[in-house]
Amino acid sequence: MTLPEPFRLLAFLAGLMGFVALNAAYLVWVERKTAGRIQRRPGPTEAGYAGLLQPIADGLKLLSKQFLVPPGTDALLFRIAPLLVIAPGLMCLALMPFSESLVGLDVNLGLLMVFAFGSINVLALMMGGWASRNKYAIISAARIVSQDIAYEIPMLLAALTLMMVTGTLNLGEIVALQAGPIWHWNLFRLDLNPLMPVTFLIFYICMLAETNRAPFDMAEAESELVAGAFTEYAGMGFGVFFMAEYANIVVGCSLMTVLFLGGWQSPFGLYSGLVWFLLKLYFLVFSVIWVRWTFPRTQFYNLLNLSWQILIPVSLFTLLLTAVMMKVL
Repeated sequence: MTLPEPFRLLAFLAGLMGFVALNAAYLVWVERKTAGRIQRRPGPTEAGYAGLLQPIADGLKLLSKQFLVPPGTDALLFRIAPLLVIAPGLMCLALMPFSESLVGLDVNLGLLMVFAFGSINVLALMMGGWASRNKYAIISAARIVSQDIAYEIPMLLAALTLMMVTGTLNLGEIVALQAGPIWHWNLFRLDLNPLMPVTFLIFYICMLAETNRAPFDMAEAESELVAGAFTEYAGMGFGVFFMAEYANIVVGCSLMTVLFLGGWQSPFGLYSGLVWFLLKLYFLVFSVIWVRWTFPRTQFYNLLNLSWQILIPVSLFTLLLTAVMMKVL
């Protein structure tokens, strides 16, 4: 029996909430174990086998703490910000085609809607920092705005390049067009754009910056801004911001999987499905974790200059090159 569309979407969103919570819990475990191995230490070991119960213990600890609203804050905005920061990630994941039949909302303007929902995350972080009335949180909010504006431009230009190559904004159709062997993936479509790997790299760098991940985590640089925009948050208020960060990483890596790596398509053109999507997704997620524990944090002005002086001109060039090659060929 098929559920009516509103109920099916609600059930899908409920499943996504569990998926996001599970990712937030155990990607933290993966990150801590990876950091331990890179730094030649064991990482979590005490709670359960190899520390597997540590995320559950941390979650219970956060749930047991009181959600406090410090005096002098804008209480309404302070309470709304955590809810607003987690919602865009859930909506973006609802648009992702995890397989040919597993998608929450299949719309023709899916790619545009992902960017539209993603922009709300910036407003939520800025709202949380501003409402806190904390000098470190306000500085972080200002950095968030400038950083996201700088890196949304090359990211959108890279997405426009993909849109020109595929001719659609429907995420499911973009994946379907990459069916077949690995050279059919957009990452390897050198016939339409010989700089497509460069476009992939630009999108990847912008994804790191948009999700505030090292080496671009200037919005929450612990050595400068304590905990950034959510310095004043305690208990599950802090926990929701933490979950949103990992939800956004999953969204960014899912979008890269769809746009560049063939989505659910098998690299051999056989047995495509959800397993291939998850393998590609978590390979990219692991690379994000690896980058964090490999490269040092950059300076804030270097962060902005990288976008305005390098990424935007290069992404514009790749867009124009794609347009010229499509016209000529």
